[in-house]
Amino acid sequence: MDWQEVSGNWVLIPPRPIAIIHFLGGAFVATAPHVTYRWLLEHLSRQGYVIIATPFVNTMDHGAIAHQVLRNFERAFAQLQTRGLLQKRYLPIYGLGHSMGCKLHLLIGSSFAVERAGNILISFNNYAARDAIPLMDQLSPSFAVEFTPSPLETMALVSERYQVRRNLLIKFTNDTLDQTITMSEVLKERFPDMVTLQKLPGSHTTPLGQDVAWKSGSVFTPLDAIAQWMKQEVYRELNQLKQSILLWLDPFMKL
Repeated sequence: MDWQEVSGNWVLIPPRPIAIIHFLGGAFVATAPHVTYRWLLEHLSRQGYVIIATPFVNTMDHGAIAHQVLRNFERAFAQLQTRGLLQKRYLPIYGLGHSMGCKLHLLIGSSFAVERAGNILISFNNYAARDAIPLMDQLSPSFAVEFTPSPLETMALVSERYQVRRNLLIKFTNDTLDQTITMSEVLKERFPDMVTLQKLPGSHTTPLGQDVAWKSGSVFTPLDAIAQWMKQEVYRELNQLKQSILLWLDPFMKL
């Protein structure tokens, strides 16, 4: 699909947009979201969703990152309207985050006056620096630093100030890095009946799955059959993720 770079964001615009998705990826794969999350984002765009994927480089100051990615998103949104690539009419905006991207969307929704129709939080991760960064606990005490806000500060901020009422939280069954359950309890306490938790088969890296083209020859062989079966198995989890997101965005959508 035709990705465009707009004000530091990677953007996909379908022919007849029905809504906008602001995407933020995981800490170590967020610098090129149009590559690392290509399969998922392009499939969402084919269903009518404008994708604005904002890259970022991870630092210890997550609050500053949240502010910067929000500014970059808003600049891209304004630029798209100025250039006539998006009509100046209302389109609902949804946040979509994976891993650290979830934390950034939660910080945005807690610290800034944004209008969001909802947030989709996949594999929420809120570890302390010593758990998230290899060898951090082996450094000298003078290097004992923590993310800002810290995990406890993040939970308190969301509990007290988070403003996005409708949320979908997705947890994968084979994900040892996930902390979705804890966050779902905080959000349900704040917005009862507006928070959906779904458990899907997969792992922390499921959203990073990529499509692999398999070209069969003029004659369909047993090898082609095996390749197609393997592809179906590999992408079954990613397809379930895509369908869960689309049905939450539009419960009446025919998939």
